[in-house]
Amino acid sequence: MQDFKFKKASPVWITGEEKEMNVSLVMTAKAGKDARLDITGHSLYQVYVNGELAAEGPARAGHGFYRVDTLDLRPLCTKDENTVTVITAGYNVNSFYLLDEPSFVCAELYDGGAITAFTGGGGFAYERYTDRVRRVQRYSFQRPFAEAYRLPAKREPVSVSRTADKRFIERGVPYPDYDKELFKNAIAYGTFEIKERDRYFNDRAISEIGDKIKGFEPDTLEVFISRETEKLDCGMEACEKPADEVKLGKNGCVILDLGAELTGFIDLEIETSGGRLYISFDEILSDGDVNFTRFGACSAMIYDLGPGRYRLTGFEPYSLRYAKFASDADRAVITSPGLIRFEFTSSGFRKKPDLGDGALSRVYDAAVSTFRQNTVDIFMDCPSRERAGWLCDSYFTSRTEYALTGKSEVEKNFLENFIMPEKFEFIPEGMLPMCYPSDHNDHTYIPNWAMWYVVELEEYLHRSGDRELIEKAKERVYGLLSFFRGFENGDGLLEKLQSWVFIEWSHSNDLVQDINFPTNMLYCKFKKAISNIYGDAELSAEADRLAQTIRERSFTGKWFCDNAVYKDGKAELSYDCTESCQYYAFFTGVATKELYPGLWQTLVSDFGPKRKLEGMNKYPEIAFANAFIGNYLRLQILCDAGLYEELLDNVRGYFDYMAQKTGTLWELDAPQASCNHGFASHVAVWLCEIYGKEEDKK
Repeated sequence: MQDFKFKKASPVWITGEEKEMNVSLVMTAKAGKDARLDITGHSLYQVYVNGELAAEGPARAGHGFYRVDTLDLRPLCTKDENTVTVITAGYNVNSFYLLDEPSFVCAELYDGGAITAFTGGGGFAYERYTDRVRRVQRYSFQRPFAEAYRLPAKREPVSVSRTADKRFIERGVPYPDYDKELFKNAIAYGTFEIKERDRYFNDRAISEIGDKIKGFEPDTLEVFISRETEKLDCGMEACEKPADEVKLGKNGCVILDLGAELTGFIDLEIETSGGRLYISFDEILSDGDVNFTRFGACSAMIYDLGPGRYRLTGFEPYSLRYAKFASDADRAVITSPGLIRFEFTSSGFRKKPDLGDGALSRVYDAAVSTFRQNTVDIFMDCPSRERAGWLCDSYFTSRTEYALTGKSEVEKNFLENFIMPEKFEFIPEGMLPMCYPSDHNDHTYIPNWAMWYVVELEEYLHRSGDRELIEKAKERVYGLLSFFRGFENGDGLLEKLQSWVFIEWSHSNDLVQDINFPTNMLYCKFKKAISNIYGDAELSAEADRLAQTIRERSFTGKWFCDNAVYKDGKAELSYDCTESCQYYAFFTGVATKELYPGLWQTLVSDFGPKRKLEGMNKYPEIAFANAFIGNYLRLQILCDAGLYEELLDNVRGYFDYMAQKTGTLWELDAPQASCNHGFASHVAVWLCEIYGKEEDKK
């Protein structure tokens, strides 16, 4: 975490509006051919040179810290005099994606080494960015505002004032490539009518606006994006036509296909007679159409356009394979529709292993694509609904970063963000946020996920040798241990944990009280990790005693039971056993194949993708695991045991259908939720492990 010092610039914002919701500022300056921009701000900004997107930022940091981008603008400075434009949005709402902190921008523009413009001084012209409609709904519960625009816009000059001083630090991670991917095909054309619906999308991000979910009340919206888009009653006819130029007549609509799911900024040119352009999108098709509210988000944009020709580039990054464009203009011609990709750079990756298998090759490519889309400045759960830096997810994605690049740069940013603030508002002292940077105004946290921070920290030390970060995290780690001490019973078992106790997306999550054994298995691994990191021998002994207690209390003679429930003051086993609980036992070392050879052989031989997907279920009483995270724990213990053929067979069974459908790997084993989840990229780690060893043998 290296400090950054601006030479002249100071942080500024529109006078008196640094705490107002969804305010946008645009500033412009002139530059020669040798231009560089040092910039940071909050919440987000885009930098353009001569109308071309140069960057979006900043990289996220913990409360009170702001990472600075140093942007080489020379590749886009093709004229003697070039226009540099910065569009910045200050959201001032809580989310899982961006902090609820006051708005500002701080920038210095260089030309040939000399500062030619800087905030708080001269060289920049400031205007209110009236192109973007301010009073709109949130994109989702987890993300701030969706997007609506009115063009052409009459921008208003504004005065800016210096804000409070900020703590600036270096970016610390690579920059994206910003390559544009064009839509491959038009797969359906049609026309629409405007019809009222009996029911409309009414997610909590619409219906529960208040102190816990900040935003604009529905009856105050200037454009109700989801409501207006839902009114489109489209009649579509399947086709397969080129997508480079799309001609729409009155109330015309078209569905375009990227060929695979990607993440970035929707970008197109349009010539229109004037009217409204609706853009809706999703990762998959639902009954042959785009269901833009499928997973609880408003995956739609609206542009109200006067007659003319426009270049439209979205401000927020979205994830999609399919997009529907609908226009009520008498005539609209869309050219070069596509996505400016916003993902981890493609440079510096290790060479793809020679897999010699079509399914494995597809899955590997999908894993790499999933990693890139979920890794820009931090590790994210998904690049769509949330864009949130979740613990546990990061444990898996961090391994992928190292396997693919040989580095842990993004992981360092991710981990150090958690130790930046003095405390975390809204959650108990000692606890860590379940995802971060974020603000959890509803006081929700996942105690289990905080343990994964320490488990990952141990592996990070082995990967990086970064003892400095480990020592900076020590107070936070032992504060977390102190928090859990308050829930230990006389046997050392955690019981009656509060808030959202999470195991995985399966029946396991129905069995989290009163004493949850997968949680306690992870607690063993957590204590071992602290012991290994900081040389705490007593904690290692505690972990050994706890593991023995779990073996004595949880194992039924055939399976590990998920939980014990208090009855008349005594904890009794529920005898409800899940697949994921068995994987937790072996993953954490509470169980080994030597201690439980029968159970081990049953898991290897009778469990896996065929059990659910092909109905080969010998044990219907054992609830299925899901992709996140039970199936991944299964694959890891197979890998650790050197059972590579079984592992590869499982990889084909669990993931090839995902790779074929979206080109990415999913949150669940079916497409009800995100079809692009960062942790899922870990499949590449196993393939590199197996085929890397094969290469070594050669």
